[in-house]
Amino acid sequence: MKNSLAIGIISLLAVVGWCDVLRVGAQAPAGAPAFEVASVKPNKSGDRRIMLGMQPGGRFTATNVPLRMLIRNAYRLQDFQLVGGPGWITSDHFDIVAKAEGDVPQDQVQLMMRALLAERFKLVVHNDTRELPMYALVLARPDGKPGPKLRPAATDCEALMARGRGRSGPPPAPPAPGAPMTCGMRMAPGNLLAGGMQLSQLATTLSQLVGRVVQDRTGLTGQFDFELLFTPEQMPQGPPPGANAPNLPPIDPNGPSVFTALQEQLGLKLESTKGAVDVLVIDSVEQPTVD
Repeated sequence: MKNSLAIGIISLLAVVGWCDVLRVGAQAPAGAPAFEVASVKPNKSGDRRIMLGMQPGGRFTATNVPLRMLIRNAYRLQDFQLVGGPGWITSDHFDIVAKAEGDVPQDQVQLMMRALLAERFKLVVHNDTRELPMYALVLARPDGKPGPKLRPAATDCEALMARGRGRSGPPPAPPAPGAPMTCGMRMAPGNLLAGGMQLSQLATTLSQLVGRVVQDRTGLTGQFDFELLFTPEQMPQGPPPGANAPNLPPIDPNGPSVFTALQEQLGLKLESTKGAVDVLVIDSVEQPTVD
């Protein structure tokens, strides 16, 4: 969401940052799991900070969150995939505290959120497909060579994950400045660092940055290590949520856009195109009953 609300978001990336932009969930069916109790209140503080997330013990909290963001989180949507609705779903903010019966997996949390939105906001939606602008991720160089920061993966992460399934242990520490990411992806304002990732996963992540579906049409298969440094459209006012600021490179306010960085650093580019995109259409919604 490219507006002032996006500045100062706390704990949002962990909730919706890695959604599949090509899928739209169905409406919560009757009998779907629901929160035991929930409190909904308007937030008129004017604060730009937003908090959204699930806590241990089944407690869900959303502070100063617009309804549009709540819907996107519940249905795993990018902003361009949500169609319709009155203006107040973006302008009005709400505080929600809800309690489930113990810890629940993320997919059930989303179903619980859908049930809450239907009950308290009278939200009615349906799935549709629209012809929308998209980007194709393609090779930028005539010789097809990748850029200097796109390399075959040093570690076979898929094999490593297969061997490690079922094992427990602390998550790996974030890499030090200048150090590569062994397996996985870290995204922060102006910085995308990945190890052992497929380019289709890069395309999905890029869609969050450019506001369109991005399809991988590079023809490159396998796993890759890459780093992308660019200047975000909106400079953050503080360290990114959950990030260890000393481990992140500083943002160059005069650096390249994400489009230019892709070509110069990875040897890839985004070409405008159109295609069918799954969307969620808001049929009706009401101001909530508050506590």
